[in-house]
Amino acid sequence: MTEAPSLLGAEVGRRIGVALMYGLWKPRVLGAWKVPASGPVILAVNHSHNIDGPMVMGVAPRPTHFLIKKEAFVGPLGPFLSGIGQLKVDRTATDRTAITRALGVLENGGVLGIFPEGTRGEGDFASLRAGLAYFAVRSGAPIVPVAVLGSSERSSRLTQGLPPLRSRIDVVFGEPFEAGDGSGRRTRKALDEATVRIRKQLTEHLENARRLTGRKSET
Repeated sequence: MTEAPSLLGAEVGRRIGVALMYGLWKPRVLGAWKVPASGPVILAVNHSHNIDGPMVMGVAPRPTHFLIKKEAFVGPLGPFLSGIGQLKVDRTATDRTAITRALGVLENGGVLGIFPEGTRGEGDFASLRAGLAYFAVRSGAPIVPVAVLGSSERSSRLTQGLPPLRSRIDVVFGEPFEAGDGSGRRTRKALDEATVRIRKQLTEHLENARRLTGRKSET
């Protein structure tokens, strides 16, 4: 039996995230109340900078278990990430352990964080992997789109690779939505259709978030 990630650990991670993100930058959080207060939820987060995950962990209203590439679990960072309830995933193959643990989070009524683009890029949801659709359709959990804006606009002169200290970063949570068509089907066709629905919802949310925050683009 695969051990589920620690909810207590994720709560510790959330508190660390609160201290770091609010201590180093100025997050402006919009729509956090839209995240269901209980029950399984998937946070689908755009990904243009390495701090996007920690930022969402710190500002989300509930402890979050993120699927994180195994390459990040190096040295002392590995035990730390595992200790705060994060999930290591091998992106080069079907990682059944990671899949089982992620589904376990949702079965236990927890919050699963996913970067649906699969890797850090433009952060515009243009290229989605099928993993998000699979978890949403399989679990029936609603998806809450999350747009992180401002993390990759410019770098700090003091801390290369990070946004300028005390700069504003916007995190906008959207309305929860169901990825499936209500039939409960998990066929390849059903997942493909769910991916199309997800891409439409996430893209619309990102456009709305940019209008709401006045950030037209991350470039």
